[in-house]
Amino acid sequence: MKWGSLFVLAAGLVLATGGSAAPAAAHHAFSAEFSRDLPLELTGAVTRVEWMNPHARFYIEVEDENGELVEWDFELSSPNGLMRRGWRRYSLTQGDVVTVTGYRAKNAPHVGNASTVVLADGTRVFAGSSAEDED
Repeated sequence: MKWGSLFVLAAGLVLATGGSAAPAAAHHAFSAEFSRDLPLELTGAVTRVEWMNPHARFYIEVEDENGELVEWDFELSSPNGLMRRGWRRYSLTQGDVVTVTGYRAKNAPHVGNASTVVLADGTRVFAGSSAEDED
């Protein structure tokens, strides 16, 4: 097989597989998922923390207007971005009661992008919200 034929074969494989090796969960702009017109402030107990790329996440249980517990999912910056802001892997632990300010998702109930988090000891930490990147 000649080099030209190999190139054509390789190009065909790239096209056949969608032409991209991008991960399925690609990074997104803040405004693609969240809205500055939907600010929120919630207090609740941390149920779990996911310290992974591209965004760390944490979940809190909040009592809704009917007295039911609802789990909220909050997006943070990347773990590296959080560590530059003073966070550590265990800054949030299950059971901590925190107050979160941020923005609601446009199309998903109980999902938000955190801007600041007030920890159980009163420390206020900045979450590295992707909203900061879109001024």
